[in-house]
Amino acid sequence: MLSYVNKKYKPKKTELICLYKIIPAKGLTLEQAADHVAKESSIGTWTTISTMNPKVAKSLKPTAYKFDKKTGEVKIAYPPHLFEAGNIPEILSSIAGNVFGMKAVQKLRLQDIDFPESIVKSFKGPKFGIEGIRKLTKVKNRPLVGTIVKPKVGLNEKQHAKVAYDAWIGGLDVVKDDENLSSMTFNNFDKRMKETFKLRDQAEKITGEKKIYMPNITAETDEMLRRAKVVKKLGGEYIMVDILTIGFAGLQTLVKANLGMVFHAHRAMHAALTRMPDHGISMMVIAKVMRLIGMDQLHIGTANIGKMAEVGEECCQILRAIEDPKAKANIKASVLDQNWYGLKPILAVASGGLQPGMIPKLVKKMGIDIVAQFGGGCHGHPDGTEAGARAIRQATQAAIEGISLKKYAKNHEELRKAIDLWGVA
Repeated sequence: MLSYVNKKYKPKKTELICLYKIIPAKGLTLEQAADHVAKESSIGTWTTISTMNPKVAKSLKPTAYKFDKKTGEVKIAYPPHLFEAGNIPEILSSIAGNVFGMKAVQKLRLQDIDFPESIVKSFKGPKFGIEGIRKLTKVKNRPLVGTIVKPKVGLNEKQHAKVAYDAWIGGLDVVKDDENLSSMTFNNFDKRMKETFKLRDQAEKITGEKKIYMPNITAETDEMLRRAKVVKKLGGEYIMVDILTIGFAGLQTLVKANLGMVFHAHRAMHAALTRMPDHGISMMVIAKVMRLIGMDQLHIGTANIGKMAEVGEECCQILRAIEDPKAKANIKASVLDQNWYGLKPILAVASGGLQPGMIPKLVKKMGIDIVAQFGGGCHGHPDGTEAGARAIRQATQAAIEGISLKKYAKNHEELRKAIDLWGVA
C-alpha cells in the first residue's frame, strides 16, 4: 500500500516542496521508492507501529504527488510543522538525511527545495547582498574582479601580503585567501592579517580605489569568531568561510554574532554532494540554504567556462535563483515557484580555472553582477601578478565596452601577453 503517494494531491502554499530524482532499487517502481522516501524523511518507518495515531498522521504526513517517469523526478510536499523554523540542520536532517542510505533507492538526488513563507521568514538572509556590496566596494556597472593568493599554501605572512599588494596595484578589487589556508606554522593567521591589511591600506592610497581582502577564518567555532573580530579590528569588511566543512550550525552561529561584515562563502567539498547527476544534493539546494542562512557571496561555478565540472546549465539557473527568482520568469527552473519574501540576493562568485581570455564569454553567460576570481589566470601571467591583474582589468573593460579582446589587446600589452599564453575562449 502506497500510503504516502497521492497523484491527485494539490500542495498547499504553506508546505515545503522537495524535488527529488529517484532511481528505484531493483524490483521497485518509482512510486514505491518515492513512498519510502516520503515515509523515512518524516514520520514513518519500515513497519506498522502502534505509536502512530491518526492525529499525527493527518497533520504531519507528507505526500508524493508529482511523478516524471522519464526523468525519475518526484515532488514531495511536507507539512511545515515537520520542521523547526530557523534550524537548517534539523530541516536537512529530515529531507536530506537517512533517505540517502535506504535500500529502496539505488540512487537519490535532492534537486531543489521550495521553502514556504513560514520558514523563509524565520531567517534574515544576507545583510549586504548585491546592492550593499556594490555600495561598499564602490564598483558599479562591471563585475568585481579578484584573485586568490597562490600558491594555496607555502608563502609566509610577508610573501602572502606582497602577492596581495601586487594584485591590488594591478587593478583587482578583491584578494582572497584560499580554502585550505588558515593559521599555519609558516603563515600565522594574526601575523598575516597585520601584514596584508597594512599593504591593503597602501594600495588604496596609491590607486585611489577601494580594495577588499577576504581572510579565511575557517576553524572551530570559537576560534572562528575570534579571528573574525581580529579582521574587523584591523579594518576588514569581509570574512571568508568554507561553508560545508564548517557546517550549517557553525554558519548560523557566525551570522548570529552580528559582526556587521560581508560573508564570502567558499563551497569547498561541495562536489562530494553535487557532482553526480543522479545522486547527492544539488548546488541549487546549497545556494538556497546559503541565502537563507545569510551568506552575501557564494561560489556557484563558471557556467562550464573554467576548470570545474558542472551539471548542465545549473550554474546559470542558480545565478538567477540567488538574484531574483521572480524577475527571471523565462528561466525554466523549479526555483520559479519560490517567493523569497524580501530576502536580499546573494552576489554570485565565479572561480575555478579562469583567465583573462574567458571574461567576455563569462560576462555574456553570467552578467555583470558577479565576482570573477582568477588564481593561476592572474599569477601565471608571463610578467607576474601585477601584470596579470592588469590583463584581467583590461579584459573586463573590453567586455563592458563590447570591444573584442584581440582588438583591445593591440594597445594593452598585459592583455596581449595573456592572450598569447592562454588564448581567447
